[in-house]
Amino acid sequence: MKKIRNIAIVAHIDHGKTTLIDKLLQESENFQNTKNIFKNNINRIMDSNKLEKEKGITIFSKNTSIFWKDYQINIIDTPGHADFSAEVERILSMVDSVLLVVDAVEGPMPQTRFVALKALLYNLKPIIVINKIDRKFIRPDWVIDQIFDLFVSLNATDEQLDFPIVYTSALKGTSGHNINQMYKNMNILYETIIKYAFPPNVNINKPFQMQISQIEHNNYIGNICTGLIKRGIIKINQYVTFIKNNKIIKKIKVLYIISNISLKPVYINKAEAGNIVGLAGLGFEEINISDTICDLNHPDPLPLLIIEKPKISMLFHVNNSPFSGKEGKHLTSKKIFDRIRKECLHDIALKIEETTNNNIFYVSGRGELHLVILIENMRKEGFELSVSRPQIISKIINGIKKEPFEILILDFAQNKKGYIIQLISKRKAIINNIILNDVNNRIRIEAIISSKGLIGFRNEFINATSGTGVINSFFSHYDINTYDLIGERNNGVLISNKEGYAVAFALFNLQSRGKLLITPGEKIYEGQIIGVHNKSNDLTVNCLINKKLTNMRASGSDNPINLSPIKKISLEEAIDFIKNDELVEITPKSIRIRKKYLTKSLRKFNKNKKNNFK
Repeated sequence: MKKIRNIAIVAHIDHGKTTLIDKLLQESENFQNTKNIFKNNINRIMDSNKLEKEKGITIFSKNTSIFWKDYQINIIDTPGHADFSAEVERILSMVDSVLLVVDAVEGPMPQTRFVALKALLYNLKPIIVINKIDRKFIRPDWVIDQIFDLFVSLNATDEQLDFPIVYTSALKGTSGHNINQMYKNMNILYETIIKYAFPPNVNINKPFQMQISQIEHNNYIGNICTGLIKRGIIKINQYVTFIKNNKIIKKIKVLYIISNISLKPVYINKAEAGNIVGLAGLGFEEINISDTICDLNHPDPLPLLIIEKPKISMLFHVNNSPFSGKEGKHLTSKKIFDRIRKECLHDIALKIEETTNNNIFYVSGRGELHLVILIENMRKEGFELSVSRPQIISKIINGIKKEPFEILILDFAQNKKGYIIQLISKRKAIINNIILNDVNNRIRIEAIISSKGLIGFRNEFINATSGTGVINSFFSHYDINTYDLIGERNNGVLISNKEGYAVAFALFNLQSRGKLLITPGEKIYEGQIIGVHNKSNDLTVNCLINKKLTNMRASGSDNPINLSPIKKISLEEAIDFIKNDELVEITPKSIRIRKKYLTKSLRKFNKNKKNNFK
């Protein structure tokens, strides 16, 4: 056990965690045996999920074992985005130290504060890694001061404040204790981990005990339950018991013990305390994250993992549009409910509840991106569904309804200052600080904004800054929100009144009414939104009208039809765009925006009904 180190690598998004692990893997002793698996391409190999590769972010926590000079270093890569912070919360109980990676230019960011707070609460001693030391305008001394001030504000102990510091460039594969003396390898970081990270605090001589921190489904062997062995030894074909909510549930049999070596699963016959392994076998399908697996004769449960509750929700509808079933293969409410419930097993920040309508489910998560990733995965698996506009989950505190507020940090070019301030003012944000950086002509704004006002703002901000702006936010507090309509679009929409194929002639005549969202020849249905109206009201239009043909010809009467190019709307943009009476229809091939009630008469009836109710 003295030769084992269990560490988590945590950081704000894009500060270089995954790239750093790539370099550590590349220089490990066991990499030579497995490098043909990666085909000489060791770029973000920890991001093995398809969506992680597409979006360039880490979504799921993953662990791997690295061997260096007779030491086994078990590293857990964690997401840097706040929407996936539950992935950080559930793995900290497995580790004895954290590598806190901070950008040498940006310094501590919102998610840095969150992960640092969680690590300090678990009494973990952090190792600070100042990464991207090869960038221009680096300010390592300022970054270290900011980290120290952050730790002080988080009530860190004297031992935690006495943190070791390593400078690295994960991209170039260099490390050192001094920025003027960098070595072209990761040996300094390896030595620091071995010196300052404690061996696992476990007991091999007591009966077996292990808490589940991660669950992954395998089509051949079922659920693989991963966790840190706290006590004893586990062998294949051994019977154990699992405990849920301090109650013994049932006896189960371990058929597989799996260890990840450089992301390659290795099946072993036994595992000892201090190791992070996956178990699978008979009866494991009922186990959830936070449950404890124990020796049959010593059922001692470990404390439950503490996970923050969801803050945003959406309604998932069975797709009932006229095109239902034409592009997907999983359509029914049972399949949708079972798929999301299965996701909830290994994503404990995700919740699903049934409603009074059997075809609608209430799904809640940490943020928009959290739910969008779920929808994208379902879409790739062949599901069809419709989703509503995101809603904030409020709390009743001392008899008063309060909503979550967040600290918003924006970084962008100085020439966009006036426009960005105008955008956040419309969303009722309160600006606390404006910092000018004359070195790179950028500006940083810190503000308090309601979570409701933040819905849809990310895409708006990125478009306003032409993709050069950086936006970050993290939870601050609950408070009263006196503004009901924040961030909703001001424009109405153009709604199709018939089903058929869109005609270029009709779309050309509709261009003056607003911005189109469809192209000629695209099949549409009644109630589908085909464009954004220039005015605030909705307008029902016919986009199927052809030009009337006559036998008369005249010079200039057959002018060519020129349509303005349209931008294909993404899933995130569609969800941010819709209002409460609209839905986003999602299929494996298409993303459509529609009214909740497809016919004009139904929309009018429900609008009058709502007004009468008021």
